[in-house]
Amino acid sequence: MFSHIMIGTNDLQKAKVFYDSVLGTLGVKPATVNGERIFYRTPTGTFAVTRPINGQPATAANGGTIAFTCDSPEQGAAWHAAGVANGGVTCEDPPGVREGGFGKIYLAYLRDPDGNKLCAIHRMS
Repeated sequence: MFSHIMIGTNDLQKAKVFYDSVLGTLGVKPATVNGERIFYRTPTGTFAVTRPINGQPATAANGGTIAFTCDSPEQGAAWHAAGVANGGVTCEDPPGVREGGFGKIYLAYLRDPDGNKLCAIHRMS
């Protein structure tokens, strides 16, 4: 359904260090830099970070969340730890398994250095 997701940043280098680390825990290669944008390409889509092209400051989406699929709860925990170690801030409930209408899922939430809300998710069988 999706081709790519692009979010804004006010500090491209800081964003690259952060996302290289957290996405690296998911097996994604470091970003390709293209001017004022960085790209993480996988067989299932692209995640990109950019300085806003209109010259205004980047702001986090209010109510928005970007979730990254993990292969295991351990990978989700590593993703969260890498995020916190690189300037991310834990938000929502602490990382862990939750049960609901969709069964058991492992969730870990944090905000990136620009305030974007991110999630690591693993759907358990």
